[in-house]
Amino acid sequence: MKIVLLSRNKNLYSSRRLIEAAEARGHEVKVVDVLRAYMNIASHKPTIHYKGEPLEGFDAVIPRIGASVTFYGASVLRQFEMMGVYPLNESVAITRSRDKLRSLQLLSRKGIGLPLTGFANRPDDIKDMIKMVGGAPLVVKLLEGTQGIGVVLAETQKAAESVIEGFMGVKANILVQEYIKEAGGADIRCLVIGGKVVAAMKRQAAAGEFRSNLHRGGSATLIRITPEERSTAVRAAKIMGLNVAGVDLLRSNHGPVVMEVNSSPGLEGIETSTGKDIATQIIEHIEKNAKVGNTKTRGQG
Repeated sequence: MKIVLLSRNKNLYSSRRLIEAAEARGHEVKVVDVLRAYMNIASHKPTIHYKGEPLEGFDAVIPRIGASVTFYGASVLRQFEMMGVYPLNESVAITRSRDKLRSLQLLSRKGIGLPLTGFANRPDDIKDMIKMVGGAPLVVKLLEGTQGIGVVLAETQKAAESVIEGFMGVKANILVQEYIKEAGGADIRCLVIGGKVVAAMKRQAAAGEFRSNLHRGGSATLIRITPEERSTAVRAAKIMGLNVAGVDLLRSNHGPVVMEVNSSPGLEGIETSTGKDIATQIIEHIEKNAKVGNTKTRGQG
């Protein structure tokens, strides 16, 4: 197969592993910086060009699109879908999962466990919103934040009001969520491929930190998840429409709650902590499913 990997840096661990796994199974991989791809949209025959040459004849596309380039990256991916190329994750599913508010609303509608979450627009509503999510301590999150950036733990009512007012003052969109104290600064990353949890790791926050992201100094270890946690992760990925997803769970007193569903999960932490060859499992999934036009939305979403 000919596979195009949408990645801005082929030397990143995840990109490198996917290239190695694909080539080891006899496939040809072309790495494309998504911001350098450009499209002919007005034609009856949609095309994508890259550095002066047309990108054509590909069987599958693996999107590794950074959060900061979601809009343009999804547009390029949508063009591949319109050309009949099989996407590992579809553009609609990626944009759905990247919108934190929309994704939580979709998960809530299907009965997935979530932390109590508030969303408001005006400072006048802050006090009632804090009360709505159970009061301080609580977590304030930037809607556009990634890797723990723009996530603040407000431990008192006054601190919560100040932080929320500050974010609102600079017109930032934020979510306010209950703080799951019993999780003890740990979360669970479940890696879902094709409707199955293939690996899971526990991420523990560093001392004095409540964010468990590995980029924030957190540590990762192998963990055995419960059937309920497995089912929750699989359902969350399915609701988002993602073939491959990193589903982040917290263990709360009322069962597993979903924090986020990641459409471009990093492979380094999960491969290192579990010893599993996730990259090859992703390529095997593509081999089974990469048929021309095998896209639910066909670029229509």
